[in-house]
Amino acid sequence: MKSKKTAANKSWVVYLLRCNDNSIYTGCTNDIEKRLIAHSKGTASKYTRAKRPVKLLKISRHMNRKEAMRLEIEIKKMPKEKKIVALG
Repeated sequence: MKSKKTAANKSWVVYLLRCNDNSIYTGCTNDIEKRLIAHSKGTASKYTRAKRPVKLLKISRHMNRKEAMRLEIEIKKMPKEKKIVALG
């Protein structure tokens, strides 16, 4: 039997999206393709639903859930200009 990985054990990424009003949305996920589709459909977050369309700007290296959540919070506190630099 194959055991499913729990969300905490999967590889996570932090990502930045450019919204139609030129704002930057920061998020984290363990399935970037699925999350981008949800953002495009307007089902991922209230913020991107109101500011569609969205475009992927940057994606972080793979990390565990705890690291990704910490980085997401850290980036959300930054001014817009520094967010893009933060992910390299």
